[in-house]
Amino acid sequence: MTDYSIPVDIFNPGQVFACLGFMEAADVLLGDAEGGFDWTDESNVRFVLHTANEKNPFEEVLEFLAKAKIVQYMPERCHIIQKVKGKKKNISQKNSDERDMDSTENSLSSNTFPSMEGDAMALPCRLTSGTYAIEIGHWADGSSREKFKLYAGNRSAIGIACAMLNRINHLWKNHRNELVTNPFNVLTPLGGSFNFDPRGTWTSIDAGYSPNDVKHGVNASPVVELLTAIGFEHARPFEYDKRKIRYGVWQRVVPPILARTYLMGLDTDHTNKQFRFELALSGKNKIVTYAKEENKHE
Repeated sequence: MTDYSIPVDIFNPGQVFACLGFMEAADVLLGDAEGGFDWTDESNVRFVLHTANEKNPFEEVLEFLAKAKIVQYMPERCHIIQKVKGKKKNISQKNSDERDMDSTENSLSSNTFPSMEGDAMALPCRLTSGTYAIEIGHWADGSSREKFKLYAGNRSAIGIACAMLNRINHLWKNHRNELVTNPFNVLTPLGGSFNFDPRGTWTSIDAGYSPNDVKHGVNASPVVELLTAIGFEHARPFEYDKRKIRYGVWQRVVPPILARTYLMGLDTDHTNKQFRFELALSGKNKIVTYAKEENKHE
């Protein structure tokens, strides 16, 4: 069993969440995934991942994303609606979303669905390549867990996910080696995103203007954005107060079922670190900010 590793900034919540996404995807594609963080050298923190296969799991996951097709799915026999300028209309009507992906022609119906009803702008998605499929749709979670849906406005889940896949595909074709060895730090201008990477988030006050108004993309990582969405399928960080979030990193190499627990920032043993950050507001959007490490003796 060969260990592979990538650099990670554990003070960037999105990068930590995306590490779990790498684990979850590698477990589907290669089997028996286990991962953990190595901060022996605090100037070069690494995320270590191995699977039952000798292939590089980071490369395999990135190749899957670069080649993946995407479709949204909705509950059977459910009337899907969306609000447009305060009014409701059927999803089958043509809308002004930036992508044509948001239509029943690009949707699958399912007899199982996470929530009681479908929101046209937040339907779950399915990524497929070859015989493999990975679901993403934590924003449609019907459980008692925090949905962690940060995007708002006229952006749709499938529109954002499709844009991230397109960016990853471009980087795969043009910067493959760098993407495999340092996937979180190959940046590209992003417009609308899930708001998971703090490098690509902004407020008009901080930026001095609204990049959206002049169609400026802000450099961030589509890998962080999409892998975080995959990681959140089975685990979320812990919101201990309004917009105040705790998460953890773990030093032991563990399977996904334990990693999901550690991500919540539970004080389990001395091999873990806990961090806190606050979700800032940018209009109706919530955005991830950089974290501070907790002092366990406080």
